[in-house]
Amino acid sequence: MTTDTFHALTKSPDAGAPLIFAFHGTGGDETQFFDLAGSIIPGAGVVSPRGDVSEGGAARYFRRTGEGVYDMDDLAKRTTAMAAYVAAHKAKHPGSPVYGFGYSNGANILASVAMAQPDLFDRIGLLHPLIPWQPAPTPGLAGRRVLITAGKHDPICPWPLSQRLIDWFDAQGAQVTTEIHDGGHELRQPELLALQTLLTKT
Repeated sequence: MTTDTFHALTKSPDAGAPLIFAFHGTGGDETQFFDLAGSIIPGAGVVSPRGDVSEGGAARYFRRTGEGVYDMDDLAKRTTAMAAYVAAHKAKHPGSPVYGFGYSNGANILASVAMAQPDLFDRIGLLHPLIPWQPAPTPGLAGRRVLITAGKHDPICPWPLSQRLIDWFDAQGAQVTTEIHDGGHELRQPELLALQTLLTKT
């Protein structure tokens, strides 16, 4: 796998600065979070890949057959491809810690990659993820910093599944922080501030 597998916006990190992967939501693209990632840590590298699955013209990172119903075979295949893509970028910048964050579908592919290869990311921001399956134990996540955000009335990511995911990461020994609001699937300012804290806190 190479660093040009996905159409992406990229910026190389300054020496010793982190490399941040930013994953858009359904219908977004590589521009959705590229500037945000770069503004949080000036000097950081940024890789913002566009999902290569089209759902009615909307870009996604893997297929689904309905709202909250994933094509698990496709997810497994695309998780492997994304993990190799991340690893290829990581190999180019061996002195940089690697952070990742994603929103909605982007959070889901990031979570799936982290579950499959927990050594790839040092910090993980999952904004409104939906993981409808029960993940296998992943002890390699122990000590990783993980942020999970959610809306208590999110019609796309039901709160009980968000709580289950929070509990799962906690059970793996991850350093979990959360930012929960009473709304739906929208991103709110406190979530972005929590993401900034995740990526910048020493």
